Amino acid sequence: MPSSIQFYRFPAAAVNPKTHFLPPPCAAVDNKHAVASDQCTSVVVQTIDAPVAVVWSLVRRFDNPQAYKRFLKSCRIVDGDGATVGTVREVNVVSGLPALWSRERLEIMDDENHVISFSVVGGDHRLKNYRSMTSVHVSPSGGGTVVVESYMVDVPPGNTKEETCVFVNTILRCNLQSLARLSESIAKTETKNN
Repeated sequence: MPSSIQFYRFPAAAVNPKTHFLPPPCAAVDNKHAVASDQCTSVVVQTIDAPVAVVWSLVRRFDNPQAYKRFLKSCRIVDGDGATVGTVREVNVVSGLPALWSRERLEIMDDENHVISFSVVGGDHRLKNYRSMTSVHVSPSGGGTVVVESYMVDVPPGNTKEETCVFVNTILRCNLQSLARLSESIAKTETKNN
């Protein structure tokens, strides 16, 4: 199963916006956000040709997001241990983006259901009230992994919902494609070594 990516954007009233992939019923995996009129939301879905265990081992590292998020150059835990809810990190953003750094709080870390969520609580950027939820699932075909990342964020003054979603979706798409490449490389290496 080759990697692929899909985008979904729906009104706040939409029910389960994933038409090609339905995760198992679980409140933490629902990937829906209550959205106000001055906010936008979207969902990005990435298929990865690697086992869930490999993908989750990368996604769950709240203390090391730069392993696959190429727009981040460093991460420092400022409160907590990097793996428990309430942990706060500061990430530095690569130059060229309209941001310098972000302070983020771990909201959900569910190793059983493979769900992680964080919210932005400060920083030098325009993405106010950003909250992201990422869930990792066995592919319906059983041969790989499906990663579902959803978010909600305030629309910055001077921008439209469309512009905001295009910007955030582009970053998420790049992150998830990088995650796919890294996960698939690790899986191939593990297969060769076994």
